[in-house]
Amino acid sequence: MSRTVETTAPDGTSPAPARKKRRKAVVALVLVAALGGSGALAAIRPWEQHGTASEKPSVSHGTVAVQKGSLSTGIQVGGALSYSTPTPVIASGHGTITALPAVGAVVKAGAKLYEVDGRPVVLLTGDRPMWRDLGPDISDGPDVEQLKRNLIRLGYADGLGLTADQKFTRATVIAVKRWQKALGEKQTGTVSLGSVVMLPQAAVRVQQLGAQLGSVLGATAVMTVSGTDLVATAQPADNQLSQFKPNGRVTVKLADGSTIDGRIRSLVRGGSGDGGDNGSDGADKTTITIALDHQRQAKQAGPSSVTVTVVGETVSDALIVPVTALLALDGGGYGVQVVSGATTRLVRIQLGLVADAKAQITGDIQAGAQVVIPK
Repeated sequence: MSRTVETTAPDGTSPAPARKKRRKAVVALVLVAALGGSGALAAIRPWEQHGTASEKPSVSHGTVAVQKGSLSTGIQVGGALSYSTPTPVIASGHGTITALPAVGAVVKAGAKLYEVDGRPVVLLTGDRPMWRDLGPDISDGPDVEQLKRNLIRLGYADGLGLTADQKFTRATVIAVKRWQKALGEKQTGTVSLGSVVMLPQAAVRVQQLGAQLGSVLGATAVMTVSGTDLVATAQPADNQLSQFKPNGRVTVKLADGSTIDGRIRSLVRGGSGDGGDNGSDGADKTTITIALDHQRQAKQAGPSSVTVTVVGETVSDALIVPVTALLALDGGGYGVQVVSGATTRLVRIQLGLVADAKAQITGDIQAGAQVVIPK
């Protein structure tokens, strides 16, 4: 609650005009910079003096209670919550698309991703796209090793003594036939080009379809898939990047007001990192991607805007006042006007941490005391 107060000198008398001139007023300024249109920075630039009180027009005053609590410095940057690692799926081989998954569907390695000419195209895990049929008569190669790793992981090589090397062995043929039988396909022992899609993720989420049923396979993407986890991404200004350390901890505020802790997973210069398309305006910026600690909470919020905070210095159990309550004193230092009955008294204080237009103070003052601030 605000009220008008009468100011007296420390000896209880009303200050004469000449004595008023001895004390300078200060306008407390906290610099708040816009961050690339996507957030704001609580920068620690507490105040600047702008002349004496006699040079300023008179202003009305109110009071505010001294608070006790925590105060932190930090950087806040606007960002977005999105599914990680968007990847286009380019079909190999020839044929007509006869089945597509729904947007938002999650497909695990070993399951059908889409269908061509009535036959399933299966998702497998690997960094190397298929470029040839894989069967008993082919030469050794890393693509064979990649296939064998999948057969072992999916359980089709159990009891065969199959090792993940680059040779297409008799045991590999048996494992492939087991896999084809499970899919309801003809058991040839050969994996035809176009019958699998190799992607790095062990499971993907269908983000967007790029083809329609009846489309003929071509060079365009059949779909775009992403990882199944939500990540937060942000593009801080260059002068803020030093605050974002690889593997550093941050706090992400969701659209519903709740917060999730996270870890900085990557910093990628240019483009949009692995968390989605942030537009061409971010082509020369660094994208920060943040892995979140609690996926269930993130998925309840869904893809949306977020605020990413990197916490700096923190104090707890501190006495806190608005910076507008601070007065610059003759001879240096700062004080506050503390309300005492119908008058006030000037109390010299020591200044601590300043953040978010608030200041930590110590001195002859207690939590709950009313201090004068401009209205």
